[in-house]
Amino acid sequence: MFSRGLQSFVRSCCNTVLCNSVLVHRCSSQWIAVCHPFVQTILSSPQPQRMLHGTKQLLSVRDKVQAAEEEVGPLTRIIEAMGFTGPLKYNKWKIKIAALRMYTCCVERINYDEFFEKCQLPDTLNSWFLVTQLHVWMCLVRMKQEGRAGKYMCRYVVHSMWEDVEQRGKVMGIDSVTLKESLKAMTENFYAAIFGYDEGILSDDRVLAAALWRNLFNKQCEDPTVLELMVEYVRKQMQYLDSLNGEDLLLSGEVKWRPLLETDPQSILKPVSPTYNDEGL
Repeated sequence: MFSRGLQSFVRSCCNTVLCNSVLVHRCSSQWIAVCHPFVQTILSSPQPQRMLHGTKQLLSVRDKVQAAEEEVGPLTRIIEAMGFTGPLKYNKWKIKIAALRMYTCCVERINYDEFFEKCQLPDTLNSWFLVTQLHVWMCLVRMKQEGRAGKYMCRYVVHSMWEDVEQRGKVMGIDSVTLKESLKAMTENFYAAIFGYDEGILSDDRVLAAALWRNLFNKQCEDPTVLELMVEYVRKQMQYLDSLNGEDLLLSGEVKWRPLLETDPQSILKPVSPTYNDEGL
């Protein structure tokens, strides 16, 4: 009795599955019959082909994609994770001295009177700082290409700048409270200017001109020829800094800036390497 009921149940299930499979087969056959002409049309139509182009041009050293971080050992990573600086390519004291010299070049080898006159800037401490930070930024961009040693040097270039600004404020007789507030505002403006200048140097001249208008001119420049002059000046200086040897900059920090107004544009030739002794001094 039980076995006959089980057999009838199994037969009914098998018949249901068989009917469903037949229906699926018929539907799929009808679907294939309908879609077959369209499939043939698509396959027979010419398909667009993407042309692949190759180049055998060799990249120069400046065009090579550099690694984001210099490869270091696990011990160095642990040391730097603790807030210390690991071993560098050159002696740290040599790099510190070179950083101080580089900042000195940003201050003593710039004709500020010419900048104040051509850019129509007031002769104040803030205007001096705006011109100085522009040249410091250009040095930072160049030295960050020299790996960990270059980044270490950048820290001391900025450190030398803030010490100099503080000393100049004290010499001018600014009281400590006002000087502290001014240094705080200058620090915020400095890092905002770096962000804007970085965006400008990586973009076209319009973006760079906007960054100069906001940071150097404090949004108060109405003469487009002055902006054009400064854009040309920044592009020219960056091209000149890129032509300098990185090891020479790490050991000497010597930078001879191009003039604001070029009397002889053809004078931009390969720079002469600076001279320094075996001690790097």
